[in-house]
Amino acid sequence: RLLCSLLLPALCLSGALCLCLGVLLWGARLWLQRRRQLGSGGGAGQRPLLVAFFHPYCNAGGGGERVLWCAIRALQRRYRNITCVVYTGDRDATGEEIVEGAFRRFNIRLTHPVKFVFLEKRYLVEASRYPHFTLLGQSLGSVFLGWEALLKCTPDIYIDSMGYAFTLPLFKYLGGCGVGCYVHYPTISTDMLSVVRNQDTRFNNAAFITNSSLFSKLKLAYYYFFACLYGLVGSCSDVVMVNSSWTLNHILSLWRVYPPCDVQTFLNIPLAEEKSTAEHSIVSVSQFRPEKDHPLQIRAFAKLLKEQRLGQQLSLKLVLIGGCRDQQDEERVKSLKHLCEELGVSEAVTFRTNIPFEELQRHLAQATIGLHTMWNEHFGIGVVECMAAGTVILAHNSGGPKLDIVVPYEGHITGFLAENEDSYAEKMAHILSLSPGRRLEIRENARRSVHRFSDQHFEETFLASLEPLFK
Repeated sequence: RLLCSLLLPALCLSGALCLCLGVLLWGARLWLQRRRQLGSGGGAGQRPLLVAFFHPYCNAGGGGERVLWCAIRALQRRYRNITCVVYTGDRDATGEEIVEGAFRRFNIRLTHPVKFVFLEKRYLVEASRYPHFTLLGQSLGSVFLGWEALLKCTPDIYIDSMGYAFTLPLFKYLGGCGVGCYVHYPTISTDMLSVVRNQDTRFNNAAFITNSSLFSKLKLAYYYFFACLYGLVGSCSDVVMVNSSWTLNHILSLWRVYPPCDVQTFLNIPLAEEKSTAEHSIVSVSQFRPEKDHPLQIRAFAKLLKEQRLGQQLSLKLVLIGGCRDQQDEERVKSLKHLCEELGVSEAVTFRTNIPFEELQRHLAQATIGLHTMWNEHFGIGVVECMAAGTVILAHNSGGPKLDIVVPYEGHITGFLAENEDSYAEKMAHILSLSPGRRLEIRENARRSVHRFSDQHFEETFLASLEPLFK
């Protein structure tokens, strides 16, 4: 009887709170739209259209950043009456330095200036801040970071270009913006669920969880809960673009847009039959992040060297090229160098971090093998660059490389795939055992297959995908 008597007041109170919240959100939306109109000095027809990209790490120098600058360049070329805005947390660099860095790293020159909105609370989306419940912590942190961005600049069109889906409802319902997103990889996927369900140890699934049935079930329940939230916020986007078939299989999207690769620049590298068969360079191009699995590259290379001592003597070197975003990445490089010392391959392994585009070209032009080891790589711009430059690619047998890139072209192979230390070492030995003429055939075929990943193709499909937001 007591519970029944409290039911009606509880319902009335809940209704009143929901009504107050609705009025508050409606008022916030009107206030933000009013600020946008006052800040522009007139109506929408009298001012440039503000197109904002949410990319807190726009100066990181990875494949996601290449997508950002190509997208901005494409919009600047197509539309005259727009101003492109980038929300970034890179407060250690000026806008001019960031734009110049994009040209130095990616050979991308913008046609018009970009407005940068510097955010102070980027620390809220850093993984190191959330040792537990990292996905949920970063996602909720992105909401607060998005609110800061919205307060500092309310755009007409908002594009999340870095994967912070929880900001989408904020800009759509409070900012009144047209909303689009480019998904490099889903924040959570069915593969992540299967890893926890099967109790597999990975860099994002600790051993103490895989060794406990209870902890694994609890984490699986957490992942399912988060997946539901992720689906709700993702459905707020008016336009969804993904970068590969692998990502497409995990996200219901309207279009698929391969990320841009500077194919033509690498295709300009002369491709000729190798002059020397005694010296070979193996090059890896990827940011120094844990999921890229550089230790696998080093262990496979060490195994290859050990096997070479028993057979044909070749002069081999491994060149690891990648960007370091912060102190954690730099510490990771130190750890990799220590692994090289333990395996006795330090003299044969070279690390090159944050190098300019011209140096990247030189390394790829000299390389025999392009190496990539990330499991379920969502796409793999580095893989495409290696193929366009004329290396024989060896990538992981999963994700984008398996489904979209290292696939037969006109009935001929374009590269090789592997899965573990033994198979990587075996495949590298196989590639090196091929005649220079056979390697040249594979390189030429790979080159012919990569035109679909060019900057021009990206710009055409990106603009076609975003066209509904400009109507």
